[in-house]
Amino acid sequence: MTEPRPLVLITGVGRKISIGTEIARRLAADGWDIAFANHSPDSGFVDEFSLELQELGAKTFTSDTDLADPSAPETLMQAVAAQFGPVRALVASHALSVDSSILDTSVESFDRHFAVNTRASWLLIKAFAQQYASAPGLGRIVALTSDHTTHNLPYGASKGALDRIVIAAAGELGHLGITANLVNPGPVNTGWINPEAGEALSRETALGRLGTQGDAANLVSFLLSERGGWINGQLLHSNGGFHLPF
Repeated sequence: MTEPRPLVLITGVGRKISIGTEIARRLAADGWDIAFANHSPDSGFVDEFSLELQELGAKTFTSDTDLADPSAPETLMQAVAAQFGPVRALVASHALSVDSSILDTSVESFDRHFAVNTRASWLLIKAFAQQYASAPGLGRIVALTSDHTTHNLPYGASKGALDRIVIAAAGELGHLGITANLVNPGPVNTGWINPEAGEALSRETALGRLGTQGDAANLVSFLLSERGGWINGQLLHSNGGFHLPF
């Protein structure tokens, strides 16, 4: 008898070229069913990508969710679990990022970054742990983070707070069998890096190139596997040696 596929919820999957999209593709190939959430996705993307994942053997669930709404994370988790059963892994790859600095960041922008990048991630982790406790088994949390801060204040600050929340989850939820880790993929060109910046960033990386979406997806795949089950409470830099002193 074929074992049922475990279910993962991945946020931030709304464009053809994104880290979240590649993570979903890789995990579907690994044998996961995929629930993916986004906000205002690219036109036609959801149906096209759902079909691609289904061709890899995955059942799919999709949701256009505004994570700035404090009720959205729990509503999303409950909707996924109601349709497919318990969620076994949560991958938080969503992010709001609007460049601004200490002197020109508005209070509204600061608060929205923290609502999406920080508060929503905490509430997703909380909802995941609550539904997981009723049906324990393999449990994984992975969040995508960044150390970019200069002239990107609200994004960097909200990601720094996210780091602490995930590390707290590793300690507080470990007794349930849940691991929680962070992945910092370094510079990955998902459409925001122009050729000049790409060359400069590549020169700052020991391996001489930018990261790819697949590089990040490979690490998330390992962390969600049984082989990755002894890694907990870690912030892992999967960046080819970006900013090493060489």
